[in-house]
Amino acid sequence: MFTWSFIVIDAVAAVGLIFLVLLHSGRGSGISEMMGGTLGQTAAGSTVAERNLDRLTVAAALVFTFATLALDLRLQ
Repeated sequence: MFTWSFIVIDAVAAVGLIFLVLLHSGRGSGISEMMGGTLGQTAAGSTVAERNLDRLTVAAALVFTFATLALDLRLQ
């Protein structure tokens, strides 16, 4: 039962991580361009939506990493 929960968490984190990485901007485009261009940019050049997307991506990567490591240790 405990192993299956890690498998589900790992799979959800993997799909979420793929989705979040695909949302990131390339060169000069991305989520900020889809939502109105330069509206709301800070001095650093990134919008609040992009910074929140970065935070969500890092969180999903950490969940995926720790779930994978826990699954590896559990299945040894």
